[in-house]
Amino acid sequence: MRRTVELGFLLALALILSYVESLIPFSFGIPGMKLGLPNLIVLLLLYEEAGQADSEDGENGARGRGMSKGAREALLVNGLRIVLSGFLFSNLYAILYALAGAAFSFAAMLAGIKWGRLSMTGVSVLGGVFHNIGQLLMAMAVVETLAVAYYAPFLIAAGTATGALIGLLGTELAPYLRRLEQNGKRKGK
Repeated sequence: MRRTVELGFLLALALILSYVESLIPFSFGIPGMKLGLPNLIVLLLLYEEAGQADSEDGENGARGRGMSKGAREALLVNGLRIVLSGFLFSNLYAILYALAGAAFSFAAMLAGIKWGRLSMTGVSVLGGVFHNIGQLLMAMAVVETLAVAYYAPFLIAAGTATGALIGLLGTELAPYLRRLEQNGKRKGK
């Protein structure tokens, strides 16, 4: 029950970050470019479980396993966040593009974590780049032309920059969240 409440809180926080992001005029002539603030929640959920495995099994404890509980929770929260924020702040096409980007991003981040040689920032950069690649592929399918591939270098650069920013934020926040979780477990005993 406690974990359900925590996930509900994280979903609400991701929705708030989506709303805040929709208010920020962050566009350098590239349609749909965003900071990716809600991806911070996904990244922290992915690393929450990986961090626990690291402390129990050594540095690469999460490597070589199936999808962890944290990964399933990250996938659930992100999927719900995309659908809800799409209906609240956007439209059906935005949901379609966001789901495509999220699928590519999630797969890339999960692979980066399992590989075990990237920092949280490196994994976040992978997520940012592959999110944009997923959206670009969706755009090619929707408009039925390869001409939108022209945006690829700009989107890859933007995904790298925003992924690094989110990764750095995640790296700074993760230790505090682990301490909060440990304090919560001690009080729950």
